[in-house]
Amino acid sequence: MPQSTNEHYEARVKRVHDAISLKRPDRVPILSAGCYFFYKYAGLTFGEAMYDYKKSAGALIKAMKKFQWDMAPSVALPSGPLMELFGLTQFKWPGFDLPDESFFQFIEGEYMTGEEYGDLLADPEGFTIRKLMPRLSRLLEPFADLPPAHWTSNGLAVMMTFGRLAGDPTFAKILEALQKVGAEMNKYNECRAKYIEDMKDEGFPMVAAPHSNSPYDFITDFLRGMRGIMLDMYRHPDQLLEVIDLYTPMMIENALAAYKASGNPRVFMPLHRGAGGFMSNEQFAKFYWPSLKKIFLALIDAGLIPMPFFEGDYTPRLEFLAELPKGKVLGNFHVVDLKKFKEILGETMCFRGNVPPSLLIAGSPQKVKDYVKMLIDMFADNGGLIIDGGSGIPYESKQENVEAMTEAVFEYGVCG
Repeated sequence: MPQSTNEHYEARVKRVHDAISLKRPDRVPILSAGCYFFYKYAGLTFGEAMYDYKKSAGALIKAMKKFQWDMAPSVALPSGPLMELFGLTQFKWPGFDLPDESFFQFIEGEYMTGEEYGDLLADPEGFTIRKLMPRLSRLLEPFADLPPAHWTSNGLAVMMTFGRLAGDPTFAKILEALQKVGAEMNKYNECRAKYIEDMKDEGFPMVAAPHSNSPYDFITDFLRGMRGIMLDMYRHPDQLLEVIDLYTPMMIENALAAYKASGNPRVFMPLHRGAGGFMSNEQFAKFYWPSLKKIFLALIDAGLIPMPFFEGDYTPRLEFLAELPKGKVLGNFHVVDLKKFKEILGETMCFRGNVPPSLLIAGSPQKVKDYVKMLIDMFADNGGLIIDGGSGIPYESKQENVEAMTEAVFEYGVCG
């Protein structure tokens, strides 16, 4: 008797969770959170996907129905209209200041100076509102003129301060713009919610909904930049550690709130600057690992599944990852020594990945199938394998290579 879509949905969740738990599933799962190729498959540019939410969702649904993977990606691109309304300064994106075929770009910079650590630590909320927000959004530039919160510590002060702001033409324009933001955000969220329901109706669960970061990565990505934070490890080490401690509970809180809203226990965690080449093992042990491990354990204790994407070469960090509980973390590896992973983490962590982008873009279907078979032969003995691209499925991937990756899973990945 054919399975219903709900039975397919539950079977896919079980298959993925069995693999994460190092139990042998009925078949090696295949999924990807970064399926930019799916837009290409549906004939959609990034610019169209960022500005037309329905087309973006439709492209992913079309591709999932074709490839029949085990979990569906989230709507992977941010909203172009919302980015425009806010006037974001940390990004360039297609449909606005890049060609439609381009991918959106992050503009790295020092959005907080090294001398401002003390200001952030002394008043995190005030510094964020009056310093960071105006630097990150042209719409919110007038927030730099907001008074400190302690000026509004009684009812009359609140009335006078916010009454003055409400009558200020500059802030009146912000309020008018925020009404447009609210309407667009509602439209975006409604489309996302419908996409999730439509995927569920087709029998596909979402890969992840909650999101978290390494505090070190959050600081280097959004505040100090790579150069800045590397210097900070020498010039401002104590303050850097204090800010890492400041952000650690926030990372946990954000993930738990997203889980509460979505019901999805799988937490996506892109990790950018902890790989070999960015810092020594001694620096990793001091600045990166303690806070990240604390987040992993807090999420696990809450019944969630951390799904870190280890960008770069994580071979030098495998001994640290061996400290994590068995069968509780799904590690998506971009670059790693496979034999060392098997030796050190084979009985601890499910391996997700890592079909190289070079193979998917420039290789042959047979070479892709051979690589997938090698992964299955190496890792699927204890169930601890999920097939994915080494860095998602690139937009430039050949369709025949994505099809070959999929066929190899269904051909070689059935567990006896």
